[in-house]
Amino acid sequence: MSAKTIAVLTSGGDAPGMNAAIRAVVRAGITSGLHVMGVRRGYNGLLTGDVFEMNLRSVSDIIHRGGTMLYTARSPEFNTKEGVQKAADMCRKLGIDGVVVIGGDGSFRGARDLTGAGIPCIGIPGTIDNDIASSEYTIGFDTAMNTAVQMIDRLRDTTESHDRCSVVEVMGRRCGDLALQTGIAVGATTILVPEVEYDFQRDIIERMRFTQKTGKKHFIIIVAEGVGHVSELADSIEKQTGIETRATVLGHVQRGGSPTLRDRVVASEMGYTAVELLNAGKSNRVVVMRKSEIVDLDITEALAMKRTFDVDLYNIAHKISI
Repeated sequence: MSAKTIAVLTSGGDAPGMNAAIRAVVRAGITSGLHVMGVRRGYNGLLTGDVFEMNLRSVSDIIHRGGTMLYTARSPEFNTKEGVQKAADMCRKLGIDGVVVIGGDGSFRGARDLTGAGIPCIGIPGTIDNDIASSEYTIGFDTAMNTAVQMIDRLRDTTESHDRCSVVEVMGRRCGDLALQTGIAVGATTILVPEVEYDFQRDIIERMRFTQKTGKKHFIIIVAEGVGHVSELADSIEKQTGIETRATVLGHVQRGGSPTLRDRVVASEMGYTAVELLNAGKSNRVVVMRKSEIVDLDITEALAMKRTFDVDLYNIAHKISI
């Protein structure tokens, strides 16, 4: 039986493009004859009943905004069996027949558990880290990379002016995709990611000394958050090379800002697909990108997948960044 009333929520870390996905869910749902409810602050909103009905104009002028109009939060209570049952009971009380969940793997586990409690759920991947194994692309990744590139390009101006080395930390606790692609785009001398072990002397000091011999006088080292220790790295580089070295942590500014065209379009397509799945009576699915196409997978199957790192691209970066 197709859903008559659906809800949409955002959970976990915010990502540019979430608003575009919300907009697509609301517009696709209403034009399909459904009632669409917005849930504030993720699964917490389902636990407390912080839910409101949305209309076509509820999502006007949000496609260009970063963050999420529905707000987001992490919910320790929902991570318990009792919390999931409480949320499912609240859905039944409010007449919610299905939920679209926009977030990362933790959010998908919640969607799987809520489906198990009798409330059909569809997941949409939204995380700037691009760290969801089942999807080759996640909403927010392109914007975060472009934001990082813009800031590092500006940092390069002062780095070059003083013949310095800049060690820059970008986000990515378990996934180095953001660091890798940003590093290539800014011409980093070295890129450090969680997936590849590095040798300080070989991969940083020797590369810097080699490029110095070819006339290079300023350097950019990109470090993924999961590698960390940028201040210590900067101190060690300065001690061994004599080059003035500064550490910069870009931090949460990478989460903000107006989403890029790609994030707006992919989010819109994924949001629309999620509603189509609920309309078809499907549940416990996640909408993902595979081979550049939008498809859907079983959430349990998706969560069991192992993420692969693009070693070929990493090797390309290593060879051309000298």
